[in-house]
Amino acid sequence: MKKKLAAAVLSLSIIFTIGAGSAFADSKMDKVIDKAIGTKYVSGGTSTNGFDCSGFTMYVFDKIGINLPHQSGSQYQMGSAVSRDEMRPGDLVFFNTSGKGISHVGIYVGDGEFAHASSSRGVTISSLSDSYYVNRYVGAKRIMSTDAYKTVASDSQDNDDVQ
Repeated sequence: MKKKLAAAVLSLSIIFTIGAGSAFADSKMDKVIDKAIGTKYVSGGTSTNGFDCSGFTMYVFDKIGINLPHQSGSQYQMGSAVSRDEMRPGDLVFFNTSGKGISHVGIYVGDGEFAHASSSRGVTISSLSDSYYVNRYVGAKRIMSTDAYKTVASDSQDNDDVQ
């Protein structure tokens, strides 16, 4: 019962957090992420029965027609580097949480936040400005072309703003 209540509260807080101001709020990718929020962390997991970080990003991107490998370091080798001030929803964000290189990945959702499979909290939304992530941030990569972004990660209002 507590888990269901916590998941419901988390979902509501995420809706209010990502909601109105985000270009990501009504996108196809957002809907996939939203359904996964609260899913437990499982090492090696790639489904809504449980995810690890790269399994989560692989799952979300698969649902929008983009194949990613199941390893954060391998995902880091894809796409093109993006600076923090140029990130848009759907970009992958990478962290060194182990001290041994890329070891964690999430999906930028806008407003300084990213969705990821946390080993302690399961699939959740976190802030890039949280000191834990600030100190471990490695970089962001753009996997989607602008056309793919317009189709799956942007709501209709923002399509005119994409360059």
